[in-house]
Amino acid sequence: MENEHIADFLSDFSIEVTPNAANKIENFAEYLPLGTLIYIAHIEGTPIEDTVSTAKKITDQGFTAMPHFPARIIKDKEMLSDWISKYQNEAGVENALLIAGGANKPYGDYDSSIDLIESGLFDQARFKNIHIAGHPEGSKDIDPDGTTSNVDEALSWKNEFSKRTDASMAITTQFCFDSNSVIQWANSIKKSGIDIPVHIGIAGPAKLQTLLRYSIECGVGASIKILQKRAKDITKLLLPYKPTEIINELALHKAKNPDFNIEKVHFFPLGGIKQVSQFIKEQ
Repeated sequence: MENEHIADFLSDFSIEVTPNAANKIENFAEYLPLGTLIYIAHIEGTPIEDTVSTAKKITDQGFTAMPHFPARIIKDKEMLSDWISKYQNEAGVENALLIAGGANKPYGDYDSSIDLIESGLFDQARFKNIHIAGHPEGSKDIDPDGTTSNVDEALSWKNEFSKRTDASMAITTQFCFDSNSVIQWANSIKKSGIDIPVHIGIAGPAKLQTLLRYSIECGVGASIKILQKRAKDITKLLLPYKPTEIINELALHKAKNPDFNIEKVHFFPLGGIKQVSQFIKEQ
């Protein structure tokens, strides 16, 4: 029965790639079910031609591409319009993840996903799916004071926008390692009136050192202590981390609480897509 819960929880999962990682994969069907939603991370300095080419490869192979639109590296409305046009006309993209992005300060007119939404271009483009970022453990970038006030205010604004748009919206979260933190956060936003479904970010199998490095870079919150505790155990230090525990706990909670607002799992393949694929097959 437990395996059934896990299989249900992992069904229709999504995953993320960079153009460099995608170039190393000849055929995504070797690792992923056809139709899988594949996010395309847009790292600062990556030419738009590279991400569009990756999107085309994904759609041509029978998968669904969802490119990142990082607000802070988009100079102006003309550039944003150009990106949207390229994705739609050259790669048949109908989905977008709108984020502030990792740049410390904006290159131009946009500083946040709200700025992108307010441009009006995503309404005109008629994207079928628009996803936004979620932060189960808060974000020091958005709330330097350690509270969640700015994050909460932005999420409420986006919730109101979700009622006005024809596009289907979802919250795709940062990865973390503690199921209790995830459950408390998901319940709290639902209690505050946020009814956008959640796709929970999960770090895929990887070396512990790799996970710790990415966790620090990405600003993962208190749940990083789970990794740090594991790193102190010499017997586990050299073993690859697998997200078995958090997946099992969230799957069980979802089975016991069908109205739980986490609908899907989104994998960050920090150790590679092949490792995520193998992990899923083992469940």
